[in-house]
Amino acid sequence: MPVPAGGDELIFSNDLTQPVGMVRLLITDTSDVPANQLFSDEQLSALLVMEGGGVKRAAAAALDIISHSEVLISKKITTQDLSTDGPAVAAELRAQAKALREQARQDADDVAGGPDAWAISVADFDPNAAYRYGW
Repeated sequence: MPVPAGGDELIFSNDLTQPVGMVRLLITDTSDVPANQLFSDEQLSALLVMEGGGVKRAAAAALDIISHSEVLISKKITTQDLSTDGPAVAAELRAQAKALREQARQDADDVAGGPDAWAISVADFDPNAAYRYGW
């Protein structure tokens, strides 16, 4: 199901070079059949906008939405030969969302030269500066 990207260009749901496709990959919403996808392209595009274009943050938001649905729909049920634990599944989805947000924070730190960045600052050294400036 193509979605206009602003102009004549179309973005396809599972195009992994596009942000919507990247979010789908991270949340394992990769069905080729649009009816089997958990989110529409429009919904994922909205999450991307709300999260400032950050793919990992948008995926984390999508996982949070899935976890909320899991809690509301899939209760903890045990019968004779079947057991489902919706709250446990939701907790795992929230943990995955938290991990994605941490990765996004680390990525932002690396780009911005934050505390975890792999960067070296080079300072000019002048061995005679103290004599020249009277320090």
